[in-house]
Amino acid sequence: MELFTNYLLQFGHLNEQQIRLIHGKLKLRHLAKGEYLSEAGQVARELAYVVTGVLRSSYYNNKGDDVTQYFITENYCYADLDSFLHRVFAMGYVQAVTDCDLIVINIDDYEELSATIMNWDLIFQKIATKFLMEKTNKLRGNISEEAQTKYELFLQNFPNLVNRVPLVYVASFLGITPSSLSRIRRKKY
Repeated sequence: MELFTNYLLQFGHLNEQQIRLIHGKLKLRHLAKGEYLSEAGQVARELAYVVTGVLRSSYYNNKGDDVTQYFITENYCYADLDSFLHRVFAMGYVQAVTDCDLIVINIDDYEELSATIMNWDLIFQKIATKFLMEKTNKLRGNISEEAQTKYELFLQNFPNLVNRVPLVYVASFLGITPSSLSRIRRKKY
């Protein structure tokens, strides 16, 4: 729980009483590889802090292809924010790519803390802003670059990820076919 507390303290001040209150609401959760934190068509009920492992955010496009939107690694918080905060059905999936150990808080406890701790919402606004800015910066080169450049940017932005996740997910994230990714890797790496 201390990892999560230290993470929160990067974004705002919390006193000891608030920290104890937060700790009382947190739960440890293990997701086995392949299990889902949240699924399309359901309301996302938990916000998760990744202690160990890799989560993958994905959706199915209109062709029925499984498209990887992003990877969430250690020391990041994640929830399908629209679904979590507004209690609407999620449009995508959040799946464990590896075995994951998470610290989670359910929506009811999150809302209780929001009503009790004065700067709780501001802390999570800062967390969400930081995550979205990092995500945008990491995805920027993914839009218009050639496949080789996309892969090089992926290696720069996610240096420890390529050996932890299936290459089919990496190819999906880059918007290229798995066979194209295999050719790129054979040529250069």
